[in-house]
Amino acid sequence: MYEPFAAEFEAHARDSAYNAHYDRPAVLDLLGDVTGARVLDAGCGPGLYAEELLARGAVVTAFDASPEMVKLAGRRLGGQADVRVWDLERPLTWLPDATQDVVLMALVIHHIEDRSAALSEVHRVLRSGGHLVVSTTHPTSDWLLAGGGYFDRAPVEETWQTSWRVRYWRQPLEAWCREFAEAGFLIERLVEPQPASTMAARHPEVHDKLAHAPGFIAFRLLKP
Repeated sequence: MYEPFAAEFEAHARDSAYNAHYDRPAVLDLLGDVTGARVLDAGCGPGLYAEELLARGAVVTAFDASPEMVKLAGRRLGGQADVRVWDLERPLTWLPDATQDVVLMALVIHHIEDRSAALSEVHRVLRSGGHLVVSTTHPTSDWLLAGGGYFDRAPVEETWQTSWRVRYWRQPLEAWCREFAEAGFLIERLVEPQPASTMAARHPEVHDKLAHAPGFIAFRLLKP
């Protein structure tokens, strides 16, 4: 999906309000201390999260369905991580059971059609006591943007940044939580992020909006 505009997205995400000053700070805070941890960045995009994970001492494996995104991530990470082309819609056949300490799925799960299968595979490759940190669009934000009923479960097709055609799923909070539970995860933390202080100077209008209403939601999930 992101292949046609991968380079544009990379340039945008480096300092965008929602990526650089909202989701990344919240997600990295949920990950906590990753020194020496084996971290799988699932749907890594251009490697902006993986870059920070490496800087914090993690042993990073990353993949994305977009070959161009993987090329950008590989360039950014400079050979310090195993980065490959793979789609979360497919089983992670190249990863053995219980080999990862942490899995990160940053703003990717809502693009997946078969989320149950993807979550089951993530559960399989995590060790017992390992964590999945996942972020997605906030159900209330989706509802207010797309209209209809809050409890609607449906795909949404939109154009971002004037020409980026995207497709993602909207559903209520209860549905997200049920999917996590059915895959075998326990919710340790649920975070409705506040904008980072750095957003106020860079993107004041978005800062004011997100200080009053959530745009994203993030979870720290435990594999017992």
